[in-house]
Amino acid sequence: MDKSRDLTMSGNIQSTVTLTISEKNGSVRTRKLNMITKSYDDGTIKRMVKFLDPADVRGTAMLIVDSKDAQDDMWIYLPALKKTRRIVSTEKGKSFMSSEFSNADMSSGSNADFKISHLPESGKNDVWVIENVPVSEDKADEYGFSKKITFLDKSSLKTKKIDFYNFDGELFKSIEIVATQPLEGKEGYVMTDMLARNYINGRSSRVKFDQVNTTASIPDNTFIADNLSR
Repeated sequence: MDKSRDLTMSGNIQSTVTLTISEKNGSVRTRKLNMITKSYDDGTIKRMVKFLDPADVRGTAMLIVDSKDAQDDMWIYLPALKKTRRIVSTEKGKSFMSSEFSNADMSSGSNADFKISHLPESGKNDVWVIENVPVSEDKADEYGFSKKITFLDKSSLKTKKIDFYNFDGELFKSIEIVATQPLEGKEGYVMTDMLARNYINGRSSRVKFDQVNTTASIPDNTFIADNLSR
């Protein structure tokens, strides 16, 4: 799991992203955003997300500091309130901008937060099947699930799919990695198309990267909370 995480933590990336939210009744909402990501040698990833369209979310911004072995830090700027505030741990399991992705899904998270083990079928059909159970009730409440099952390609260690189970032990959500893009000149890849399905409410959400620059030059001072409102 550490090796798999490391594959997604290389490079500096700038991209425009389309977030599509599909309701059970067939109605669709689309949101456009800009995402800037920078990786560091100690395993930290910093990510700035700014919403461009539609008008009701334009100017909303998030800053995520994704630490390999420590608690992630998140901030959000809400233009209607003209205020930047920290996202507390109890909010990480909540919906990311009314989609089926959670705030926690926007970061890689720390493997130290989970008890990790192979399931009996792991290794068959060239897929590792790995159970991740939060180490405590507080961590389970923070992430918003009782366990997740991660499916990794056995040879490449790329994530193929993640299944999430609620506190009744029911499968309530899955995230499928539909497409990836390799980094230029480095080992690793960018997840460029992700589909989240909620089996309880029938909704789905898709994050698709429309333009990806994997060799961007990004200053360190991009990732400060004061920049969220700019």
